[in-house]
Amino acid sequence: MISINTLNVSFGGETLFDNVSFSLTDGEKVGLAGKNGAGKSTLLKIICGQMAPTSGSIDKPKNVRCGYLPQIMSHNKGISVIDEVMTVFRERFALEEEFTAATEALASRTDYESPSYAALIERVNQLSDLLSVQESEPPVVSAGRVLKGLGFKEEDFDRMTETFSQGWNMRMELAKILLSAPEVMLLDEPTNHLDIESIQWLEKFLKAYSGTVVLVSHDKRFLDNVTTRTLEISVGKLYDYKVPYSQYLVLRQERLQQQMAAWQNQQKMIEKTEEFIERFRYKATKSNQVQSRIKALDRLDRIEIDETDLSAISFKFPPALRSGDVVYKAVGLSAGYPGKVVFTDADIEIKRGEKIAFVGRNGEGKTTQLRVIHGELSPLDGESKVGHNVAFGYYAQNQEDILDKNATVWETVDRIAVGEIRTKLRDLLAGFLFKGEDIDKKVSVLSGGERARLGMAKLMLGTFNCLLLDEPTNHMDIRSKEMLKKALKAYDGTLIVVSHDRDFLDGLVDRLYVFRDGRVKDFPGNINDFLDTLDDAAPQQPVKTQAQAPAQAAQPAPQQKGAGAYQALKSENKEQKKIKNRIEFLEKESDKLSQKMKELEAKLSAPTEKDDIMELTRQYLELKRDLDAKTQEWEKLIETM
Repeated sequence: MISINTLNVSFGGETLFDNVSFSLTDGEKVGLAGKNGAGKSTLLKIICGQMAPTSGSIDKPKNVRCGYLPQIMSHNKGISVIDEVMTVFRERFALEEEFTAATEALASRTDYESPSYAALIERVNQLSDLLSVQESEPPVVSAGRVLKGLGFKEEDFDRMTETFSQGWNMRMELAKILLSAPEVMLLDEPTNHLDIESIQWLEKFLKAYSGTVVLVSHDKRFLDNVTTRTLEISVGKLYDYKVPYSQYLVLRQERLQQQMAAWQNQQKMIEKTEEFIERFRYKATKSNQVQSRIKALDRLDRIEIDETDLSAISFKFPPALRSGDVVYKAVGLSAGYPGKVVFTDADIEIKRGEKIAFVGRNGEGKTTQLRVIHGELSPLDGESKVGHNVAFGYYAQNQEDILDKNATVWETVDRIAVGEIRTKLRDLLAGFLFKGEDIDKKVSVLSGGERARLGMAKLMLGTFNCLLLDEPTNHMDIRSKEMLKKALKAYDGTLIVVSHDRDFLDGLVDRLYVFRDGRVKDFPGNINDFLDTLDDAAPQQPVKTQAQAPAQAAQPAPQQKGAGAYQALKSENKEQKKIKNRIEFLEKESDKLSQKMKELEAKLSAPTEKDDIMELTRQYLELKRDLDAKTQEWEKLIETM
């Protein structure tokens, strides 16, 4: 469908693309990979015609329409959400008006043999064909369906666009692209401002879509679920892998290893050739051989090693001080803001060492609950209590507003660092990719990703035993997210995290609290179990582009049988799963306690002069009490299974 031929792009003397060629075929789902600055967004702009290459050509049929979603965009104001989204149907409405006028004209005419009458009939047939390939449902119904899929509520439809944040305006723009059904969708970070449910819905929509989709995303699971081909941009070259992202990583590693081996072999050959030249350069009997080898080196196609961006956050959280068994408890809690109740009657209990995720759609109260826990917001009703000796480390989503824009990176951490850590501030900042002159940058000039890393670095400077993290992976690349996840899994304190990144939450959290429709519920399962419960709101039949044949009328769904029995069984299974998850958590914590007790036993059996026997004994007895309590709870739960 689209062919990119010997593409070259240069900026300020630097080459971004060097003779890149590839093609996109009908219906492909393609992911673009490469480090930040490699040229992924630039390539999307070139394909859609917003940017011209330095040289090369893009062959695209005239009838192929591209829908492009950039990372940064301008938004219309003074128009409602539904009216803004409905603007994509202007062409259809114009065709319908012309069709109505043409059919009325035919009905009033009697010059059946005239050329103009024949021309009018031909135009009516053309309009009929054009309209027949449109969606069978009314445009306003299609618009509402897509808006709801992307997280809007029906009461939002009549609100003015300027009353929404940039993230919600991005959703409107995405809705317009989906509804316009272009032959090619070019989406640059489409999941950046979406919640889990909206991401899941978009995933299903794109998988069912019959057109071509090209994606840039830092959401590993989203790429794996949608794409079947990965194009990697590296050092101006493009490498084509006919596999999704995770499989591409494996193949890429194999390619780099092969490339390194070939480079090393070539270097050995070059070194030997140069030694021969140097050794016999001035011997007349070897002059022909020397000249031959000099020419051979000149003609040699030198193997280049691809630059690999190995920079990623590298750190581990300091040991957590011991808190009470119950870190936080809410009973009958209602929370919100003046004039707006966000949720009511919530019961929440979080115990020491648990790793909890708050999940749900945007605007349902996840951040509000974090602020209540942290003490920034008072409950509207009910009870909210923080446990004994709990020290919170809070990472807020709005780092841009919290950080002092006039301070430098160094000043930001230097102001709060105390004790021995002050001697290691440079190492700490280097672990968060602030090296050399970077530490003297003002916060005001930092990118979103840099501010996110700086906010995370601040958490390393306190003695916290409960971390409250609100969307910590926003603006992070895939490698940095993996490093953060690894550090949090090793963290021995309590974790409460708000995140829409499914891959990040998978294997990290033990339990979920789901925020939905003004209620908060303890979910008995992991993130994958929760995803399985989400309504299947995406189209089941392939979503067709406007240039294709009309979709068949939807068939009625099979009648549901035994619904009552099924719901009862489902409820029972959920309770069993909740108990099972608690048992697994207790077993895991008991293993940790047993291991710590063994380490203390070893020290007590052979103490050194530096060991405080009384302190070691106190620690041992405290661990034993904790283990006994968890063992008793485990035994009671086992009896219920």
